[in-house]
Parts: sequence; structure tokens; C-alpha cells
Amino acid sequence: MPAHFVKLSAFLAVLLTCAAPAAAQLGARIDLRNTQPTIEDAEPGAEPAPADAVLPEAFRRRPVFYRTHEAPGTIIIDTAQRYLYLIQGNNVALRYGIGVGRDGFTWGGILKVSRKAEWPDWTPPREMIERQPYLPRFMAGGPGNPMGARALYLGATVYRIHGTNAPQTIGHAVSSGCFRLVNEDITDLYERVPVGTKVIVQQ
Repeated sequence: MPAHFVKLSAFLAVLLTCAAPAAAQLGARIDLRNTQPTIEDAEPGAEPAPADAVLPEAFRRRPVFYRTHEAPGTIIIDTAQRYLYLIQGNNVALRYGIGVGRDGFTWGGILKVSRKAEWPDWTPPREMIERQPYLPRFMAGGPGNPMGARALYLGATVYRIHGTNAPQTIGHAVSSGCFRLVNEDITDLYERVPVGTKVIVQQ
């Protein structure tokens, strides 16, 4: 196949991939169950550094003023600002710094926490294995697992709010759609949030 056709095909593939989130913004139907979030900077087996050693002050957990009509207990994720808010009521929320989806992989919607897991296992999706064939096909939960200490599963999708063994990535666009917190923060959030919690993802 001529080189210019190969380049054109690659360009069109990138264009279509990046167009999906834009279509979602315009109200087009998108089936989140057919997407596969990945952890592109995963370092399987790497022990995480203490969060307070690498987490910028701006992304450390704290109560903040937050005006909303949502009920206490609701999670609101501000993708653009890289924060997750757990509404407390009386215009107060607990704010957590997060890592979010990189360009072309952000999304928005309203879901519920459908399941919770402690030290979740990690099975890299096929697409990720193709890009990074050295990754394990399965990794049991533990401190070196890129999924971190806890996971909150969102509806019937493959997206999760989870921990990380790479706390230095908090505040960055790093995933293909999941939201990550340092292990100390996801453990705190996990204890506060029951199954059925409303989660609002804002782009």
C-alpha cells in the first residue's frame, strides 16, 4: 500500500477517535460499555511513594466552599480542573485531586456507583496489550497494582474511580477515561461512599 494511503488511514483513525467525545458533548448517543479505559503510564509492581512526598498542595484533600443543589453524598467530578468533590451540604464539599482522561478520552454524564472493591485486580484490555506487549495479562491487587488500593465502579460501564501506584500523576490527563486518586484519598472516599451513590462527570 502506498505510503500516503497509510498516513491518510492513520490520520482518519485519530480523527474518528477524537471525535467521539465531541459527539457526546453535542448530545449524540455514546455507549460507554464499548470503550476500554487503559492506564498508559502503568508501572506494574512499582511501590507508590507517600502521597505527601509527591502531591502538590493544590491537589491535597480538603473541605472547600462549593455551591450546588445536589444532595449531600453526591460525587461531582470536574474533569477540566482535575478535582473530585464529595458534597457535604451547607455549601461545603470535600475536594480531592485526581488524574483524568487524556485528550480525546474525556467524557461526561450521570452514573451511579454500582460496585466497590478493595485492592482490585487488574486485567489490561487487549488494546493496551497491543501497544505495550510487555505488560502482564493479569495482576492481583496489591500496593504495586496500577489500580491502587480501592475502586468504585461506575454503572454498567468499564470506567472506575480508583487508586494508583503513581501518585505523581495526580493533576494530569493520564488515562483513557478512568479517574485516579492517591491511595490515601481513594481509601477515604471508599469509606464515605456507598453503592448507589450518584456520580456527575463534568467535562
